[in-house]
Amino acid sequence: MHARSHAEVVSTREAWALLGLTGPAEGEALTAAFRIAIKAARPEAPGGSEARFRKTIAAWRLIQRQAAPLALAAPTAPPPAPPVVAIGPMEALNGGHVAIRLAGRTINIRLPRGLRSGEHLRLRDAGGGGGDVYLPVLVRGADGLSAVGDDLYMTCPVPPRLLEDGGRLEIDTHAGLRSAWLVAGHQPLRLRLKGLGLPARGARPQGHLFVTLQPSEDAPSAAEDLLVRFTRVWTPDRLAA
Repeated sequence: MHARSHAEVVSTREAWALLGLTGPAEGEALTAAFRIAIKAARPEAPGGSEARFRKTIAAWRLIQRQAAPLALAAPTAPPPAPPVVAIGPMEALNGGHVAIRLAGRTINIRLPRGLRSGEHLRLRDAGGGGGDVYLPVLVRGADGLSAVGDDLYMTCPVPPRLLEDGGRLEIDTHAGLRSAWLVAGHQPLRLRLKGLGLPARGARPQGHLFVTLQPSEDAPSAAEDLLVRFTRVWTPDRLAA
């Protein structure tokens, strides 16, 4: 008796689960499911491995072989693709919960910290046939932030006078105020604040926050910004406390 290979897929149901499907699929729907699954299974991807990569390819081949005799059968509508889990940058930073509709029911999913676009959330035994379902993740821009890979991006309005003369710039980031010094006559269009991007997760490193400086006459000067922050702290309510 031969030992079972780690890349062997023994059933169609297992093959569907590996591709994130809940039932038969063909054509563009099957190809799209395979592309998403093989990208997530790559050894360098979070949660991926060589074994999962090989099994995903084996699942694709098994489904193709079994679909060939059915090519002349009457076409049937493919099952719906797994829903995309769309979250904002703050949810990618801090984690949280999200509710999705799958197979006619609502499922509450816990979001780990540090999710990136292109990753997949695994739902065990959530498919119609009892297999696992892999939901693709998309991090959309919100709250003045956008995410690309490990890094976050934002825009900060800056008085033109400060860009010309130089000085201290206070940047209101998702992690609180951060200071940067601008040198007169030598201003970068973008600043990098190290370690303020998406948190490290699996093989993915800690990201950074990139701040694009946008000249704006409406931006408060350093003195005005200091006065606003001083007023926030020394309000009558705080003094009374």
